Amino acid sequence: MITHIHKTDAEASRALIVRILELAAACPPGSKVNIALSGGSTPALMFRLWATEYDEQTPWERIRLFWVDERCVPPTDGQSNYGMTRDNLLDKVDIPAGNVVRIMGENDPETEALRYGEMVRNLLPEEEGIPVFDIVLLGAGDDGHTSSIFPGQEHLLTTPATYAVGTHPASQQQRVALTGLPIIHARNLIFLLTGAGKQQVLADIIDQTDAGPAAYVARRALHTVEIYTDEAAARQA
Repeated sequence: MITHIHKTDAEASRALIVRILELAAACPPGSKVNIALSGGSTPALMFRLWATEYDEQTPWERIRLFWVDERCVPPTDGQSNYGMTRDNLLDKVDIPAGNVVRIMGENDPETEALRYGEMVRNLLPEEEGIPVFDIVLLGAGDDGHTSSIFPGQEHLLTTPATYAVGTHPASQQQRVALTGLPIIHARNLIFLLTGAGKQQVLADIIDQTDAGPAAYVARRALHTVEIYTDEAAARQA
């Protein structure tokens, strides 16, 4: 596990974008670079910086974007992870439409989890029957959840399904979520954790505990794990 601590959230985001571009350049020429994106306010900043400062350096024709999770709402809803990514990044860069593979949050959750999981299996290479992303970009909640896998829903960490339905414990909102096994098998598992509210979950991940789903997948990842964070989050780590 490699932890990159930067002074601010913007600096951490810029460093992560540079790292993504390095990983994309290292992929075989002509191949697609398969990236699963997370939602939330932290990657929103990263997406804005990507569009405004790194657009010309990015080989968009090779970048294929998937989503780690999606709230079960239409793409026009303010809670949509796809909608947030579209507003901050996709509408501002020249990425081919076919390279954007969104979860249809407006569909029936169980049906969509199955459909999207099958699509991912058809588009990605596999190891041991599990689809392998080049990069999975994760955040984590203050409670240690990641990819809409919340504490108390640990069965989603080991299910053979590629995507499944998670439920927010407070609002009961359903979400289509990438499950534990494909997260663990990602060639590059990268966390973006910034702000003082992430101090405890960051410490749990670095300490290699099973304190929550985020720490669980980080400890069991089969390949590279990197954390991009800022000084506010790293004070307790």
